[in-house]
Amino acid sequence: MLIRIQEVRNEIKANIQKVIVGKDDAIDMLLVSMFCSGHVLLEDVPGLGKTVMAKALSKSIDADFNRIQFTPDLLPSDITGINYFNQKSGNFEFKRGPLMTQILLADEINRATPRTQASLLEVMSEKQVTIDGESHQMKTPFFVIATQNPVEQSGTFPLPEAQLDRFFMKLSLGYPNFNEEESILKRFKTKNPLETLESVIKSSEIESLMSVFESIEVSDVMIDYIVRLTHRTRAHDSIELGISPRGSMSLYQGSQVYAALEGRSYVTPDDVQALIKPIFRHRMILDGRAQMTGVTADDVINEILESEKTPVENFKN
Repeated sequence: MLIRIQEVRNEIKANIQKVIVGKDDAIDMLLVSMFCSGHVLLEDVPGLGKTVMAKALSKSIDADFNRIQFTPDLLPSDITGINYFNQKSGNFEFKRGPLMTQILLADEINRATPRTQASLLEVMSEKQVTIDGESHQMKTPFFVIATQNPVEQSGTFPLPEAQLDRFFMKLSLGYPNFNEEESILKRFKTKNPLETLESVIKSSEIESLMSVFESIEVSDVMIDYIVRLTHRTRAHDSIELGISPRGSMSLYQGSQVYAALEGRSYVTPDDVQALIKPIFRHRMILDGRAQMTGVTADDVINEILESEKTPVENFKN
C-alpha cells in the first residue's frame, strides 16, 4: 500500500507541475495537509499562482471545486447556504452555498468580517455545517485552501488565534527564480495548460488511502522528540503563546503522512523537521520585543531545532 501512496503522490505532483513551475516543497506540504484532513493558509502577494495551484489540485484528483472571493459585505449565509420558502411547493428548501464542495478556495479570507470568517470554524473542524438546526455533511476529502495578502492590510480583519489554529499549515509559495519565471512565460505563451489538465486519480481513492497513515510507526523516541520541541515553544523567551496539544498532534499526524509519502513505514527526525515550520509558525505568538526587532516565527523555530538534541536511532521501536 505504501508503494501505491508513493505512486499517487508522484502522479498528482507531476500533474500539478504541468501547470505550476517548480514549488516541489509547497506541493508536498499541500498533499500532506490534504491526506491529514487538514486545511492550508497560503500567505503571499498576489499573482504567484495560489488560485492556479488550488484548481490544479482539484482537477488532478477529480474533486468538486469552488472559489469564494471574500469581501467585507460577504455574509455567512452567502457561504453556507440558506433555507428559503419555495412559494410553488409551499415548503422550505435548502439552497446549497459554495461551501458545499470538496476543495474550497477561500480567496483573501482576511477581507471578510470576523462573523463571516467564523462561519468556517465548524466545517473546518467537523466537516459539517449546521443551518437552522440541521447538519449537512461534507464529502471526503474536504479541503479548505485560504489565501491572504501579507502586505496590504488596509480594510482587512486579521484572523483570530482560534481560527488560525484550525489551519493545519501556513505556507508561502514565494517568487519564482529566474529560470522558473522564464519557464512560466514559455508555458503560458499560447494557452493556459490548466484548461486541458485531466485527473490522475479519483477523489474516492484519496479517502481509501487515508486509513493507511494511521499504521505508520511513531516510536517512543520520536514522540519524545515531538513533545520536547513543543514544550520548548512554551518556555522560549521570544514566544508569548506557545504551541497547544492540537499543534503537537498535528505535527505527529503530519509526520506519519510525510513518512508514508516518502515510502517509509516509520517516522524519522527528518520528517518532523520538514514539517515543524509550516505546522507551528502560525500557532505561535511572538512577544512584542521579538516583533519589534524583526524576529520571525521561523527564526525562533530554527533556534529551537538547533538547541534540541536530534534523536539518532530507534525510530522503529
